[in-house]
Order: sequence, then structure tokens, then C-alpha cells
Amino acid sequence: MTDQQILGELSLPGMLQDMVLDSSDINEFLDGLARLAADTLSGPDRNVMCGVTLLRSRFTGTVASSSEQAKLMDEVQYAFDDGPCIRAARDGQVYSVDDFLQEERFGDYTAAIAGHGIRSAIGVPIPLDGHAAAGLNLYAARPHAFDDDAIAAAVQLATEASRFLRMAVRVAHLTDTGEHLRAAMSSRTTIDVAAGIIMGQNRCSHEAAITILKAASSGRNVKLAEVAAAVITSIGQQLPETHFVS
Repeated sequence: MTDQQILGELSLPGMLQDMVLDSSDINEFLDGLARLAADTLSGPDRNVMCGVTLLRSRFTGTVASSSEQAKLMDEVQYAFDDGPCIRAARDGQVYSVDDFLQEERFGDYTAAIAGHGIRSAIGVPIPLDGHAAAGLNLYAARPHAFDDDAIAAAVQLATEASRFLRMAVRVAHLTDTGEHLRAAMSSRTTIDVAAGIIMGQNRCSHEAAITILKAASSGRNVKLAEVAAAVITSIGQQLPETHFVS
């Protein structure tokens, strides 16, 4: 059975979706992705290690790996600022190395990685939104470890992972936005209740009550919502709860 058939048998999109839903954060998802790639592409005649590299304007580093050894191999690329995965992430294309002892594209990095016992590798881009770039880096100790099927399977994995990674980033953003919205709405309710109390005590308009709250907020150098909360608790009332329909 080929690597692509194995991925098909495992229902890759379903597996990655479960990983997104089961992960507490994006780093956990990426760690799972690295382990999945290493396990899927390893076989009786090859032991594959995997790292996930992230490139930003001021940062290049491994954000996930299948093992500590894989992370160390990624560090070799960063030391030379060159290698299959870094080029894959930067150029948006696959870089495959059959045998580092016969490789000439990567300068001094080639001898360094071969000195660590790595003979073959694949760098596969993981397309991302925005200014970041990422790559899937696969290493093997034997030469010619990655045939066309293995490369195709790695590309499929990276492509699917890209889609789910973008989804994970959006979910995280929406969750964070939702929390800020809830906080803002809760503050708004507290301010409105406090304004109502001031209106009743001073027989003034809502606009005048808000002006009084703002003046107290400015004079005490505290947030408006905190002043409003103090007004509410000063008369023995509990702070209001804001309910959201989900």
C-alpha cells in the first residue's frame, strides 16, 4: 500500500479536524501534525522525523516536532539559514533531497546535516494567511528514503494541514473576540444600571448621569465600569449579569 493510500485509509481530513477540535491551542495541533506526519511516512525500511518551521519577519523557529531529535535537526537549518524546509517555506515549493552526500544546493548546511547522520529529507510548504510562512520538514537517516508516493503524501498532508491550521487560527481569533465582546457588553450593562441609580437619586437625565460617572472616573483615575460597579454595590445591589444566547 502506498503512502497516499494509507492517508486515504486514515481519512486525513477527518483526522485533522479531530485534532483541531481536541487541541487546546494551535501548538498542540501542530505537535499532533508533526507526529502524524512522522508516523504516517515511517515504515519498516525508514524511520522518519518531522518538524514544523515557522518563518516571520523577525522569527524563524520550530513550532512543533515529532521528537527532540527532529527539533535539533531543524536547528541545524536555522544555524545556516538554509535547508529544504526553510527554502520550501520561503519559496512556496517542495524541496526533496535524495542523498545529502551528493547534494550541492545548500552550501555548508549539506555537510553539517550529513554529519548528524541525516541522508535524505523533504521540505514541504504549508501555505498560511498573512505575512507568516511555514514548512513541513521530514528527515530520514537512509538515502533515497522518500519516493514519489512519499513526497505526494507529504504534500497532501501539508495542504490539508494548511486548511485546518487557518481554520484553527480563525477559531482562536473569534473566541478571543467573543470574550472581549462579552466583557464589553457586561461593562455596558453595569454602566447603564449605575446611570439608572444616579438618575433616581438626582432626578436627572440619562445623559447627565453618564456625565457624573465619567467625571468620577476621570477624577479618581479609574475605569468607568469600575466606578459604575462601585455605585451599584454602594446601595447593596449585586452587579448585573449579561446573558448571551448561543
